[in-house]
Amino acid sequence: MRPLLFTFYLEGSLPGSNRYLDEREGPRWLERPEIAHVMSECIERGAEKQHYRIHAYVIMANHVHLLAAPKVQVPVLLQSLRTESAREANRLLGRTGHPFWHRESVRQPIRNRTELERIRAYVEWNPVKAGLVARPELYAWSSAGGASRSAVAG
Repeated sequence: MRPLLFTFYLEGSLPGSNRYLDEREGPRWLERPEIAHVMSECIERGAEKQHYRIHAYVIMANHVHLLAAPKVQVPVLLQSLRTESAREANRLLGRTGHPFWHRESVRQPIRNRTELERIRAYVEWNPVKAGLVARPELYAWSSAGGASRSAVAG
């Protein structure tokens, strides 16, 4: 399958424009290192399970961008990733009976190699644009930074 850019955000965050996703409104559980770590591990585990090939990802305070080429049906990919990460994050947060992820996610198909590279740069530069770091490789929770690069395709 062709690569897709998946964007999913925390329940209670404002869907739609990424401008709103970067604002300080709503839950920001993913900025907690232990929760970001869980999300990073779940993303990489999905690649290990052969659900997708990772091209890039970033975990922001209230949303995640995953640029990946699916190897399984997209609903299976999303169900696995979202369920596993929500279960573990809610356990760490001491939350039960509350949704972690907003029920809808955004999927953007990638048409060609040029667009793939543009979107990869967008994903990895997200923390820089948000003012969190000076360079993408300094952000711990992305394919450009401190997260393991073993599952990330070149």
